[in-house]
Amino acid sequence: MDFKSVTLGQAGLANLSADALLVVVAGTTMPQDVDAAVAGVLKDAVKNGDLELKVGRALYVHRPAELKAQRLVLAVAADDSAKSFKSAATAGIAAVKGLGVAHLAVAQVGTARLTEAHAEALAMAVAESVYVYRHTKPSAPAAPRLAKPTLACGKADATAVTVGLRRGAALASGVEVARECANRPGNHATPTFLAEQAKTLAKQHGFKVQVLDHAAVKKLGMGSFMAVAQGSEEPLKFIVLQYQGAAKTEAPVVLVGKGITFDTGGISIKPAPEMDEMKFDMSGAASVLGTFKALGELKPRVNVVGLIPACENMPSGTAIKPGDVVKSMSGQTIEILNTDAEGRLILCDALTYAERFKPAAVIDIATLTGACVIALGHHHSGLFTPDDELAEELLQAAKRGLDPAWRMPLDEEYGEGLKSNFADMGNVAGRAGGSITAAMFLKKFTARYRWAHLDIAGTAWKSGAQKGATGRPVALLTHYLLSQAR
Repeated sequence: MDFKSVTLGQAGLANLSADALLVVVAGTTMPQDVDAAVAGVLKDAVKNGDLELKVGRALYVHRPAELKAQRLVLAVAADDSAKSFKSAATAGIAAVKGLGVAHLAVAQVGTARLTEAHAEALAMAVAESVYVYRHTKPSAPAAPRLAKPTLACGKADATAVTVGLRRGAALASGVEVARECANRPGNHATPTFLAEQAKTLAKQHGFKVQVLDHAAVKKLGMGSFMAVAQGSEEPLKFIVLQYQGAAKTEAPVVLVGKGITFDTGGISIKPAPEMDEMKFDMSGAASVLGTFKALGELKPRVNVVGLIPACENMPSGTAIKPGDVVKSMSGQTIEILNTDAEGRLILCDALTYAERFKPAAVIDIATLTGACVIALGHHHSGLFTPDDELAEELLQAAKRGLDPAWRMPLDEEYGEGLKSNFADMGNVAGRAGGSITAAMFLKKFTARYRWAHLDIAGTAWKSGAQKGATGRPVALLTHYLLSQAR
């Protein structure tokens, strides 16, 4: 997708040649700075009740007078923030994406300036709106033609808009990688497939990549990871990606993505309804791959390591059982009380492996608990960390990336339920505070570095008529890494 900016001359929007012009009206009162070519249409539409200045409303006008653009869409935003701009742009794009629109020009009225954030938001809105999954559905309609989105701005905003569009395009590419990986069914998106995707990214962008097999993982002593994988015929893979954008002496940020490519629950098998959605249980891994795609496009001066433990969680005669005790790479033993709490079992060995990189920080990303969905719903990802500074950095990245997160508690008292009579810890506690006790389990393997955990169980995909991966939290992670660049 070819994102461009255009600087408006004295004629303003009137001479802007495009298949469609989308004008975002910032605010719910009549703006004063409306371009003359659009002002009459807007005032007439409001006066005659065709458009209400309410959030989310949009109006399509065919062959508007006074404009070179063949189509006009007016979309109302709550205010002039980038977040509201993105929402309104999404509504406006919906009005034209089924039409013959290849070149979409976008402008905003009701605000003095456009920023990098506005431009980034537009790029993300367009990419999200035109994405169509086709890999196993060749009958799916072709993606909309919006191949040339253009953001119109004043001369003073041109540099910021150009920077924002470039960053937004890179983020959109990363989100698409994450969505495409997570949307594929479990018989396509296997651990081997994830390893192949990592190798493809490494070849495209010059990353280092290493894929460890069962023998290598066994030699490392990853007994917890291997225990989850032993019930499946699909071979496990432990994927190591490395991006070096800064000096070798700079400590890297390590991203650890949960890669359960299908989760039946194992012997503690899940109910049948909606079990198909457990193909999305590798969304943490997908987000790491997507973030590396964005890194490859943006090339920031930061070092990053991606770790992906990938396997299936299946019930079989060789699967782990409730009551089994396994030994993790850290040497700590774990009593398996519920085989459906498997994500933490593969992550804990990856978190121990992360120590060898002497990291500046480690962030794990996982569709870890249904309890996080109950706590936060589908808007905020759950953020867990004992490090206040790291928490604030991630929350600010979430805000900049329009990828919300909410910090959850990690008081030591929550760890009491993990005590076991037969091992150093159990893999689950009681139902109460389940997302917190899961994070407390992971915390036991992170004593040697700064660490944060993102539970994306409520945000990694949508159910129902819009079923599909969201690509979150690629934007959050990328903005955090950009903030760490030297």
